[in-house]
Amino acid sequence: MDKDNIIIIGFSFTGKSVVGKRVAQKLGWEYIDSDHAIAAAVGKPVPAIFAEKGEAHFRNLEREMLQKACSGKRRVIVTGGGAIVDTRNRELFSQSGVVICLEAQPKTIIERLLKSTQMEDTIPRPLLNAADPLARIIQLKASRQAYYAVADRAVYSDDLTVEETVESVISDFEQVRAQSKDAAKQTTPFIVSTATESYPVFVGWGLLDDLGRRMLQCGLSGSARIISDDNVFSHHGDKAIKSLKDAGFKPESYIVPAGESTKTIDTTIKIYDWLVEQRAERGHAIVALGGGMVGDLAGFAAATFLRGLPLVHVPTSLMAMTDSSIGGKVAVNHPKAKNLIGSFYQPRLVLADVSMLKTLPKRELISGWAEVVKHAMILDAEFLELLEKNVDDLSKLKPARIAEAIRRSAYIKSTVVSEDEKEQRKRMVLNYGHTIGHGLETATGYDRLLHGEAVSIGMMGAAMLSERLGLIPHEVATRQKKLLERFGLPTVCSDVSLDSILKAMALDKKVKEKSIQWVLLDGIGKTTFRDDVPQKDVLSVIKKLITN
Repeated sequence: MDKDNIIIIGFSFTGKSVVGKRVAQKLGWEYIDSDHAIAAAVGKPVPAIFAEKGEAHFRNLEREMLQKACSGKRRVIVTGGGAIVDTRNRELFSQSGVVICLEAQPKTIIERLLKSTQMEDTIPRPLLNAADPLARIIQLKASRQAYYAVADRAVYSDDLTVEETVESVISDFEQVRAQSKDAAKQTTPFIVSTATESYPVFVGWGLLDDLGRRMLQCGLSGSARIISDDNVFSHHGDKAIKSLKDAGFKPESYIVPAGESTKTIDTTIKIYDWLVEQRAERGHAIVALGGGMVGDLAGFAAATFLRGLPLVHVPTSLMAMTDSSIGGKVAVNHPKAKNLIGSFYQPRLVLADVSMLKTLPKRELISGWAEVVKHAMILDAEFLELLEKNVDDLSKLKPARIAEAIRRSAYIKSTVVSEDEKEQRKRMVLNYGHTIGHGLETATGYDRLLHGEAVSIGMMGAAMLSERLGLIPHEVATRQKKLLERFGLPTVCSDVSLDSILKAMALDKKVKEKSIQWVLLDGIGKTTFRDDVPQKDVLSVIKKLITN
């Protein structure tokens, strides 16, 4: 895909207009300033359009103008500060050009703002209407940072001259344009936006090298504390550290033993002790480099130490990339049940380098397909068909196919958690297969079944219950079973105590007033919640799952 335009985004007074004009002049390209173009078309300045017609009207005008601007080639397009927040604009920019974000510290921004106001005192400056303009800039910029972070590159203009900034923009454009010819390395980020946080998710091939740069673009800097397990760190630790150092971070690392049995409060306390020794401060980021266990453990530590440290997820397993790194659920296990001690704590960004799946043990890779199939079964019938048609390519980790599937699966989950951050209702659909699955994990001591294997069996239990209750025909359960088995996942498990499973299920976090809140199928891509499933049906289904 050709990238024939330069789209410059960023906060007000980061130098977009001045730099954009000079970039266009140097390249001999057309220059378009979206705010100026809208004002010229309407015959009114942007503040007047806001005041008379409201922001929604202005955003519609902005979207129409940007569509026209991006339809051409060899253009430098400077956008207003809020244009990037619109999903449709982000998709438009990604398809039509290289997106460069001009960055500056709030202190620099207010200095430029005050200087501009002194030079042109007839121009209204809404940011100066606040009681504390600097605080307002900090707050507003922080609210948009996740959206600015999706830019292909960021140029930090605080200490640069205009000409130096121009050269950086052109250099970054040329680099990104050259890389865009490699389809396997392309990434189209999306934003998870919850009631408490918004953050970008990057999925693509070979992205670990960009970790430090992406963290900078999310407003992070200074020290970075990597938490990983001994298996993952041996493969990817050096590259992660190099990326952080290249971006100016000071990285340190803490390595835990691999395996679900590590995810305990005792391990968390050891991490606390290490953070105390490191004199970690609130602005220091925790980088969770690993699969679901590491993400849960490191995330729980980040959520609770100093009442919260910035969290960055770098998932290395298929399950973590498509599920556990998205949505902010962090937890450790209790001996009697899985994930009983935890919190909702959103990361600052998620960076999934799909190439890291090549180093996964085959069993762990297979395990991850359970969550991918789950997302298709409960929310997206078309995605289910895509999986069924491409099992072979996906299992062989064909770069373009695997990146597409992982991104789509992660995006499906993001749409759910964006609507229901704290699992009040809709997010419960993601627990499909987990009631029995968590029971199996607990009953087997967390060391016999991988999470995805347990969920796969649990999904079959949920489908069988759905069929027994008349919610789905037998063909739906059979279709799920065939796809799980084609990916190599188990659908039954022998030598497990029925009583142990039932006891663990009774302590499951989805139990409400002593009744299990079952997530069942109501068709392909459709679910229903039931708390009235007869115990005799539950017993019958579980017996079939654990008896060969």
